[in-house]
Amino acid sequence: MTTEHATNGFIGASVRRVEDPVLVTGKGCYVDDIQLPGMLHVAVLRSPYPHAKIISIDTSAAKAMVGVTTVVTGEDLGERLQIPAAPIVPGQKIPPHPVLARGAVHCVGVPVAAVVAQTRALAQDGANAIEVEYEALPSVVNAEKALEPGAPLAREELDSNVCYIATKKGGDVEKAFAQAEHICRMHIASPRQVALAIEPRGIVASPEPMGQGLTVWLSTQAPHRVRGDLATGLGFPEHKIRVIAPDVGGGFGSKGPLYREYVLACHLALKLGRPIKWIATRSEDFVTTIQGRDQAMTSELALKRDGTMLGLKVRVVANLGAYLYSSTAGPPQRMMAMAPGSYQIQNVHVEVVAVFTNTVPTGPYRGAGRPESVLNIERLIDKAAKELGIDRLEIRRKNFIRPEQFPYRSGVGVEYDSGDYEKSLDEALRISDYQQLVRYRDEARARGELVGIGVSTFVEPSGGAGFESGTVRVERTGEITVLTGSSSHGQGHETSFAQVIADKMRVSMDHVAIRHGDTLAIQQGVGTFGSRSMVMGGGAMAKAAERVIEKARRIAAHLVEAAPEDMVQADGGFAVAGVPEKKVTWRQIAAAAHGGRLPAGMEPGLQETAFFDPRREAWAFGAHAALVRIDRETGKPTIEKLVLVDDCGVIINPMIVEGQVHGGVAQGLGEALREQMLFGENGEVLTGTLMNYAVMRAADMPPLILGETVTPNPFNPLGVKGVGEAGTNGAPSAVANAFMDALAPLGIDHIDMPYTAPKLWEAIRQAEGREA
Repeated sequence: MTTEHATNGFIGASVRRVEDPVLVTGKGCYVDDIQLPGMLHVAVLRSPYPHAKIISIDTSAAKAMVGVTTVVTGEDLGERLQIPAAPIVPGQKIPPHPVLARGAVHCVGVPVAAVVAQTRALAQDGANAIEVEYEALPSVVNAEKALEPGAPLAREELDSNVCYIATKKGGDVEKAFAQAEHICRMHIASPRQVALAIEPRGIVASPEPMGQGLTVWLSTQAPHRVRGDLATGLGFPEHKIRVIAPDVGGGFGSKGPLYREYVLACHLALKLGRPIKWIATRSEDFVTTIQGRDQAMTSELALKRDGTMLGLKVRVVANLGAYLYSSTAGPPQRMMAMAPGSYQIQNVHVEVVAVFTNTVPTGPYRGAGRPESVLNIERLIDKAAKELGIDRLEIRRKNFIRPEQFPYRSGVGVEYDSGDYEKSLDEALRISDYQQLVRYRDEARARGELVGIGVSTFVEPSGGAGFESGTVRVERTGEITVLTGSSSHGQGHETSFAQVIADKMRVSMDHVAIRHGDTLAIQQGVGTFGSRSMVMGGGAMAKAAERVIEKARRIAAHLVEAAPEDMVQADGGFAVAGVPEKKVTWRQIAAAAHGGRLPAGMEPGLQETAFFDPRREAWAFGAHAALVRIDRETGKPTIEKLVLVDDCGVIINPMIVEGQVHGGVAQGLGEALREQMLFGENGEVLTGTLMNYAVMRAADMPPLILGETVTPNPFNPLGVKGVGEAGTNGAPSAVANAFMDALAPLGIDHIDMPYTAPKLWEAIRQAEGREA
């Protein structure tokens, strides 16, 4: 494979993923593949009620069953075992989050009791034998309704359903609105989605002999972070816990936090002195893993008549669900950094009201607050353009941040690093043949057909969330081992990271091994989420590689008796400038580094660790365009064309970037077209299986036309920006604008996603005055 490319030309090459052969041949190792001697299995009994008082729990039948080892309830565990959640804003309410419910349950799926048995089937039989008496309590599922006077309390121990209120203000908002010649107003509700990773959550916890430690195999995106939370939740020393993330079958943000079952399994392993396994069923995963979106946004945009944007007000009401995980409270705050989008709006006020309800907790899901922010400003701008009678492309061009203004500090105080938003829009229009699309739409409309075009321009903050670490070690034989705090769960780290090191150190990719996902072997890391892997993890290893290269340069100079400044990198090592035959290989350098042939005063070894933290996010951006059709008689929606132009800075592996865009678009279109987690008025789950939660399938995907622009990130050693969430950020708002354009002849200016056929059919019938 690696002979296809020059050894110093890996950055920018579409190298095939080196991790795939193991996975596609079924030889991967996931948590459920871990089998240990003497292992026991856990099954959990869960609440069918969204809100109820626990009157009694009868475990006698379960305890009497053959093969059952132990049965535990919340009363058995006591108050000590809790899921930790640190406050992120002053005054934030953090209600109790016990591992097993104590006294009351606050959403469907809450663990009430657990059974440990010899097999998974026996454990489940034992859980089914437990009898629980509940007293139903009033519940609330809609975040906006939860704020109304007299609404039921989702958490009876609190005085209201508000978790926190946060605000961000820039400029003089009131003056901007006082000077406005037009104000555009809009209310948008984003549907709740399920992450639905192909591998449900799972854990194996194994105590070490004599109680000296605990080894945990976990399907997680952030081994070090979850280890810290696990130590806190258990009350067990962090340095005695080893967390291993084996192959992980997707996460999309949902496998970041510490969950109840993880603390439970570890507690039971330590208590019983036996390995414990818990693997979620698909049904459990639906109602116990954090879900995404579910925000209601009310906005006002102040403009001049010529389309100049003067000010923006946004109020977000975010549904947090019933309990707080470590990442639950974060996504709604994205609006406070992203509200102005790609535009020069310096007068901005954002208020976020985070609300408890009797629903499954929410948290990061691919995009994690970004798609909602993009949807809000892009729908608002399309509506404003229509109301003012201005072309929607021109209103965007008029207000774009200009390339010469970067680094640009936005109206909410965030500094964008670099960008050329008009260039990406122009590229999307060129690729889509926009003028031809307009002619096509207008001809279709003349025949009475419902056809529309939509455009979305967006920014995508990536990286952030602290540092990331990277260690580059040259082994005695000259091969290179890289230890990264980023933890792969399908992104292609083993390939793209190896490309970076092979390119920088001018070796074959075969000489580079990427290691991750083991807290015992890897230095402290943060993890993989928020489109941060190449930005942060790649940045850290690039820094570490540069330090190794400089030390190796001095060693090579010593070996050939030359000055370090005369040594230049060559394929496979170093050479004297102008004398390429006077070369020293990495193997020779490594032998000297480990064998003592070093310059005076130099420390042995050839290994460097870097902790990279630029203290800023990387701001990717893009422009997406969609052509859609709605069948007037059935409401069936069809995306006929979808063009996606993304700018993620320097591209390491175009094929992997394309795959990331495809995956993001699939999940973004799920939100736009069909996916929505629904609860009944009393909190019961309505779409908790694949029979009624309409996840996107391969056959549902429209043809995708991809393009790119490249604007390097000046604050990153590789010039990169994130791309993993671009598809969920730009595509839904482009599709939303397209469907509203298709319905514009009927006088319809807004419908909330998802755009299902029944919803569109009913809207068409009502607009046409026919009975739906």
